[in-house]
Amino acid sequence: MHADDWLADSVQSSSPLSVSQLTLLIKNDLENKYPDVTVEGEISNCKVAASGHLYFSLKDDQAVLQAVMFRRDMLALSFVPRDGMKVWARGGISVYAGRGQYQLIARTMRAAGLGDILAMLEERKQKFAKEGLFDQDRKKQIPAFPERIAVVTSATGAAIRDIIHVLRRRNPKAHIILLPAAVQGEEAAASIAARIRQANRWNIADVLIVGRGGGSIEDLLPFSEEIVVRAIAESRIPVISAVGHETDWALSDYAADLRAPTPSAAAEMASKDLGLVKKEIEHFETVLAQSMRQIIEHARQRLSLVSPRSMESMLVRRHMLLMQRFDTATEAIEQGMRSKVDAFSHRIALAASAIELSNPKAIMKRGFSIVRKSAEIIRSAETIKPGEEVHISFYRGEANASILSAQAEDARSKNDEGL
Repeated sequence: MHADDWLADSVQSSSPLSVSQLTLLIKNDLENKYPDVTVEGEISNCKVAASGHLYFSLKDDQAVLQAVMFRRDMLALSFVPRDGMKVWARGGISVYAGRGQYQLIARTMRAAGLGDILAMLEERKQKFAKEGLFDQDRKKQIPAFPERIAVVTSATGAAIRDIIHVLRRRNPKAHIILLPAAVQGEEAAASIAARIRQANRWNIADVLIVGRGGGSIEDLLPFSEEIVVRAIAESRIPVISAVGHETDWALSDYAADLRAPTPSAAAEMASKDLGLVKKEIEHFETVLAQSMRQIIEHARQRLSLVSPRSMESMLVRRHMLLMQRFDTATEAIEQGMRSKVDAFSHRIALAASAIELSNPKAIMKRGFSIVRKSAEIIRSAETIKPGEEVHISFYRGEANASILSAQAEDARSKNDEGL
């Protein structure tokens, strides 16, 4: 007999059921009837076990439902579940026999209500981050000693009172300029952005504090609106974002040049404590004076060990050393100059000899002559004809000559041979 059939027969019979049997019967019944349901509720008692599974409760104003999401399904979530978030959880109903309670085995989950706000803010955050509005290289340095500090906040809220109190205590010389703006409601975002742009247009401050006191996530939404984020990112004046309490956050925190956990902390970041600065200066003055006294005393001690005779001897030794170095350097320079002069003289002699050997007169002195026809030098017998006049230049003197015919030249050659 199947277990379910056996349990059903046991229920109809008069014999009692064990706790395990009844629990199994309920478990099978619930799992078969509710294999896939979607439940809306607020997360509470949310914690991640060492195994990576998420255990939490879903509640409304009348009931609480235990739930669990296993690690493999957790990895697919697009957000981090936290207490107070309103979600839609989809899964199957089961019974945890060990505790005798039914629970939802959640397979998927998405934000709803407050969760929708967080999801919207995350989407905006990613959009602005892709545009580079949160890049670190856009951040401007907060001046150490600003003379004018402008505050964009409500004129009647606690934030402006806290800021004024801190600034008056730390830097009473700073001028505080209040730029009143609505910080809650539909008109708040436009009001905040307008004040930020007004401060830049008039250049009325060295640093801007933009913020408000604590509140719900809905109350802080104006500081996450696109018009405010862009106004802060475009501000030429350095901006400190001071929205809510330490655990609160807004997109203005990412766009600002500096994020403060509270308005009071923003006032501290915007101004150095002049009292502490004065104490530091006085301390450095004392340390410097003491150091100078030690240096002077050390110099006096060293001078007391030196007599006029030893000073004169030391100066003479140094003078002699410098003179020796001067003489050595002078000799080295003279020797170098002589070597260069000798080298140049040798090169000049070689050049003169080469020029002399190339002189035509020197060649003609050895018995050579130059024969010209008109102004042209004769280099070959083929260029002259019998009967032409030529001019001959000797080493000493010149003469004209007439070219004989070829037959006459041959006869003369034979006579010369007979002789």
